[in-house]
Amino acid sequence: MNAQHSRHYSLEEASALLPRVDELLAAMRDARARLGDGEARAALAEAANGGGRPGRVLSEGFLVLRESMLEFREREIVLRDLDRGLVDFPALRDGREIYLCWQEGEPAIGFWHEPDAGFAGRRPLADG
Repeated sequence: MNAQHSRHYSLEEASALLPRVDELLAAMRDARARLGDGEARAALAEAANGGGRPGRVLSEGFLVLRESMLEFREREIVLRDLDRGLVDFPALRDGREIYLCWQEGEPAIGFWHEPDAGFAGRRPLADG
């Protein structure tokens, strides 16, 4: 198995995290709205690159974005699109790595896709 992630979620584990994911998405959007475009991009880029320099003076919005992104990364939940609220949870299916795919507004996690398929390749969980 060629896994990109060390953490894999069962459907139940991923589903239990949806309320927290919702909170993080809302907090990130609110923080982004308080920042200028450049500041928001910098905060997201910094989090994606592993953090920042200690002691750096950062605005509250910058910190919220960074901390939220770091929480996603620590949990190995992949934030695909903040505007759409699109996230992927690494999982295993038949011994191979896949993503359980959820978009904000969906009542539950009902789809999955291969790592290289993306949103367009989503398939219902009922599909084998």
